[in-house]
Parts: sequence; C-alpha cells; structure tokens
Amino acid sequence: MMSLNGKYSVGIVLTFVLLAFAMLYSIPLINGFFHFKTITADLFFYNRLSLWFVLILVLIYNFFIENRSFFVWEDKKYSASFYLVAIICLYLICAIGGAFLNGIIMLITHEKISDKLVQLSSIFKNNYFLIFFTCLTAGVIEELLMRAYIQPRIEKIYSSPVLGIIISALLFGILHSTYGTIGQVVVPFFIGIVFALFYKKYSNIKILIICHFMFDFISLMLMNLIDIKQLSAF
Repeated sequence: MMSLNGKYSVGIVLTFVLLAFAMLYSIPLINGFFHFKTITADLFFYNRLSLWFVLILVLIYNFFIENRSFFVWEDKKYSASFYLVAIICLYLICAIGGAFLNGIIMLITHEKISDKLVQLSSIFKNNYFLIFFTCLTAGVIEELLMRAYIQPRIEKIYSSPVLGIIISALLFGILHSTYGTIGQVVVPFFIGIVFALFYKKYSNIKILIICHFMFDFISLMLMNLIDIKQLSAF
C-alpha cells in the first residue's frame, strides 16, 4: 500500500502536469472543437475554465486517494487590519521587486516584451468580464494548488521548509514560461518565493488569493488603459 508521502508525491506531479497541460495545450485542444483562427476572448475564456477543471481533478485525487485534508496547514485567522496591511505590503514587494528584476533582465538581455502578452492585450481591451475572470482564476487556482497544495506537501516529504518554498516557487515560475520570455519566468519565481515565505510564516491562503487577484487585476487594467509597450518594465 502506498505511503502518505508517496500519495503526496504523486499528487504534486499530477498537479504540475495537469497545470502545464492546461496552460500549454488546452488552447490548441479547444481550438480543435471550435476552429478559432486566432486567440479570441472566447478561446482564452475556455482556456482559463480548463484551470478550474484541473482544480476539481486535484480535489478528487485529494479526497479519494490521499484521504486527508486538502490543507496540510490549517488556515490561521487574523484581524481585518492585518489583512489590509499584509495585502498592501505583499503587493508593493512584488510590484517593485518584480519591476526591478524585469528592468535588469531587459537591460542585460535586451529582451522585448512577450509577443503572447501583446497578443493577449488586444482581447482584454475593454473586456472587463474576461479581466475579472482571468484574475480570479489565477488568484484562486494558482494559490490553492501551488501554495496550499504543493508547498506543504514538498516540505512534509523532504522535512525541509526551504525545499518547500524553493521548489513550489520554481514550479510556479516554470508554469509562466508559456509567455516565452526570461522575465516571465524570473519575476513569477520571485513572487513565488515571496508568497511561499508568507504562507510558511502566516499560513493564510486567503490573503495570498486576494493579493494575487489584485496584482493581476491592476496589471491588466493598466494594460487595458495604457499601451502595453509603455508598460514593458512591469
């Protein structure tokens, strides 16, 4: 009979593979049914919807195979003022740190803004429902799976908080490689480290979900209002 750590290991691999498949191959797969000629708002919506399906599959695995609570670490409760300060601080650290790292990468490599982001900027233009749904999906799915699910399980398997933080952040960065630039891997890796450190210390996934949503929402709203090429540093 498989040990609990064995079940956790399979769950981690399953989660990452399913997320990678949804991000890399769901668009061509969906396109096989609907025959979109380019990436449209509808096609991207179905792509984001596939991530919710991944969450459902992981929840099913957790319930029937692991037979343990989805949350290895119980969520701690904090005051409303703590929520507010934590969200603002996390946002500023990620926004300023991410912009600084991206600026250095662009200076060294002369890397241009991601072609995929430029392409996506057109489908987000004035499509506030898609912006909201995209940010909600990223906040809920990525935090529940990368932080609440993967991070504590890696820590338990290897008895190492450091490996839990680094590996979960590394996987988080790799998942964003679909955008095709170095910056879109390094910056998410940095944000993954910040979020993982916070989750280890404070064990509150709701704060991370809200902050992740806010970070993406502000970014997409700025992209919607300003020419994306002027936002290349961010």
